[in-house]
Amino acid sequence: MKPIYILIILFLALNYSCRKSDYIILNQEVVHDNGGGTGTVTWKAENSYILDGFVFVNDGQVLTIEPGTVIEGKAGKGVLASALIVARGGKIIAEGTSDKPIIFTAEGDDLNGSVPLDASGLWGGLIILGNATVNTPTGESFIEGIPISEPRGVYGGSFDDENSGILRYVSIRHGGTNIGEGNEINGLTLGGVGRKTVIDHVEIVSNEDDGIEFFGGTVDCSNIAVAFCGDDAFDFDEGYSGKCQFMLGILDPERGDHLAEHSGAPLPGLGKPFSHPEIYNATYIGRYPAAESYMMSFDENAGGAYKNCIFLNAEKGIGIQYDDLHGSFKMWEDGKLEIANNVFLNVSPGVPDSLICLFPNTGDLSLEQSTLLSYYTEAGNETMDPGFQIEDYHYHLLPASTVFENLAVSDSPWFEQVSFKGAFGSNNWLAGWSYLWKENIVY
Repeated sequence: MKPIYILIILFLALNYSCRKSDYIILNQEVVHDNGGGTGTVTWKAENSYILDGFVFVNDGQVLTIEPGTVIEGKAGKGVLASALIVARGGKIIAEGTSDKPIIFTAEGDDLNGSVPLDASGLWGGLIILGNATVNTPTGESFIEGIPISEPRGVYGGSFDDENSGILRYVSIRHGGTNIGEGNEINGLTLGGVGRKTVIDHVEIVSNEDDGIEFFGGTVDCSNIAVAFCGDDAFDFDEGYSGKCQFMLGILDPERGDHLAEHSGAPLPGLGKPFSHPEIYNATYIGRYPAAESYMMSFDENAGGAYKNCIFLNAEKGIGIQYDDLHGSFKMWEDGKLEIANNVFLNVSPGVPDSLICLFPNTGDLSLEQSTLLSYYTEAGNETMDPGFQIEDYHYHLLPASTVFENLAVSDSPWFEQVSFKGAFGSNNWLAGWSYLWKENIVY
């Protein structure tokens, strides 16, 4: 063997042995967008890609990202923020694996602890825009988080079966930079995304704003984890009507608002269709006793369904807006808001009237409130200990028993029929690929 080859092999071996990260990066490529978007291109796992500013996948373009690829966003606020945006008509194929997830993070993250868990707002986020239904007055809208001067920020239409691509085994970390006047970018923003889009095994960790926000659309999601974000874990707006299963939301003990915020329509709340997500097997963990917000809120004619879920640790439970014009209490009366067959523990402790309650608390609503509390029991909800172990930032969330009684069964074949409540049965689907598992947070 020639001496030069020996030196190269020794260099690579030493370099690999010193590198504690699982990712071996040969090249870094800085990605700019001068209006032409990414083009139809494949980003390779052997490279890392640095987003410098707002980078779009334009209409007609397809961005494919290989398993194991790392995408980093440059720091910057306002017009200097960095984010990846899939415009209407564009497509992203980010199909990682349990062994090789695709990671979106801040520039300089060595994936081995160089960025603290609580660091947020270090870059923007991932935004996907589609042509599915939104309930704004024009049937279209302009996505939050990017400057309104950018014409590629429009979403919405009438194509509910649209396919904007695949997100599978994707981790999104430390995003949510502010572009001005409190307008932060969500970890994952879905604007008018259609139901043929595939989103499963995705986590969002330590985003400054919401973890995931759904602006209308019909996309279905499964195996989604959102933890330690600055605002809501999940936010459903503008007529979103998809299905979700195996959803984990964890509020940071020191910050965060709702685990889920549901808004039916833009004010004055008369746009249709109203939001109606169907959610099975969620585990939502609040930050009792620090939080003052409801664990979940429904307003502006928001409806939906939560079934076979586990809710823990919240000062207040589920808040339902009472309003003659656009309150969600009317949706509950009409059978379009269901909270059924769920487990509650340490939610509104000592104040049962706040398990499911009305807001704003003005006037005499004692009859309506009494009716809601009766519904809590009649709908198969119960207070019990699922056997979780939670200490500091470590969460053991596999239930003591994976065979629950009193399970709700969906008529939709999309939902997987399982014997447990909450996001996990006997297996932790975060294992192997996620930040939360690798850092021994959800174990």
